[in-house]
Order: sequence, then C-alpha cells, then structure tokens
Amino acid sequence: MAAPEIIIYSADVSRLLELVEAKDWNNLVDWLVKRVKALHSAGAEFAVIGSNTPHIVFDKVKSRSPIPMLSIVDETCKRALSMKLRKPGLIGTKFTMESDFFQKAFHDAGMSVIVPTKDEQQFIHNKIISEIQLGIIKNSTRQELLFIAKRMIDEDSIDGMIIGCTELPLILEKDEYGIPFLNTTAIHIDSIVSYCIGN
Repeated sequence: MAAPEIIIYSADVSRLLELVEAKDWNNLVDWLVKRVKALHSAGAEFAVIGSNTPHIVFDKVKSRSPIPMLSIVDETCKRALSMKLRKPGLIGTKFTMESDFFQKAFHDAGMSVIVPTKDEQQFIHNKIISEIQLGIIKNSTRQELLFIAKRMIDEDSIDGMIIGCTELPLILEKDEYGIPFLNTTAIHIDSIVSYCIGN
C-alpha cells in the first residue's frame, strides 16, 4: 500500500479551551465544523479530532461533517470491550472528567466509567495545563497520578484506566498495578490506520 496523504489542520488549542471553559457549545461546534470543512475542501476523505476534550460536541460536529469522522471515544470503547473491561477509570482534563461523553459511550456498551474525586480532578487538570502539555515531565507528578490510579483500584474497583488526554501518555507510559492503561491517542491512531487500509 502506498503511504497515505495526510492533511493536518493545526487548530488554536487556547481558543478551543476558551469555548469549552465558557460552555459555548454552539460556537464550539461551528468552530470545529469550519475546520472539518476546510479539510474536506483540501481533499480529505475522512477526518478525526486528535484530542479528547472536543468530543464533548463530537456527535454534533459529526452530524454536520461532509466526510466520515472517527471518534477517539468510540474507538477506545471498542478496545475496552475487546479487553473485556467492565469498570475502567478515566483521567484527562477537568472538562473530559466532568462531562459524560465517555460515560455514555461505555454505558451503551455495558461498561461503567469511574472518574477521580473533585480534588483529584483539579490536581490532574492543573498538572496537564501547567506541566505536561508544556513538556515538563516530573517524576513527582507521575507518582501522584499513579497514587490516584491505585486509590481508584482499591476503593472503586476499576479494572482499567482510560488515559483520556493526548498529553498524559507522555508521563504515563505503560500499564501499572496489573491493570491496562488505555492510551486513547495510540488507540485512535490504530483505528485510523485500519480505516485507511480498509480493515
């Protein structure tokens, strides 16, 4: 197979987060649809949003997209099902953890998604924004994130952990404590490759 051509629209993440923070869903949908349409105009045959947080409005964007779209959430759900998970945990930005788009998809597939406590969610979000997305990787932060995962195993009986932020695999690089850590970025890439080759 020849190497596929790839068209990238590198969107302004600060604007994205402003719209999410304001819960300005209509403008967020319009903003994302405009970029999907630009990809279509450039010749793209399908599109993906290479981030978890914007999936708050994925279904609305998909319904207005002129081309098929592959969801990072749906693909992660399929992987969790194939691994026979029943009760995975979820970490990511506070927007991802506070929203229910992962929960809905997994619930429809017979699974429950568990999120950290409010204080833990704020800690994780702050570390993503102030360190990890800036390329600052601290072992102390890794240990704190693993402590949260271990607490969720012990207290919430999670049987996997969804790494629901594209920056988090930079610091959480492998499975821990005998449960799988689902790297949503890697799972999404696998699905994109499969789609390209027709599997």
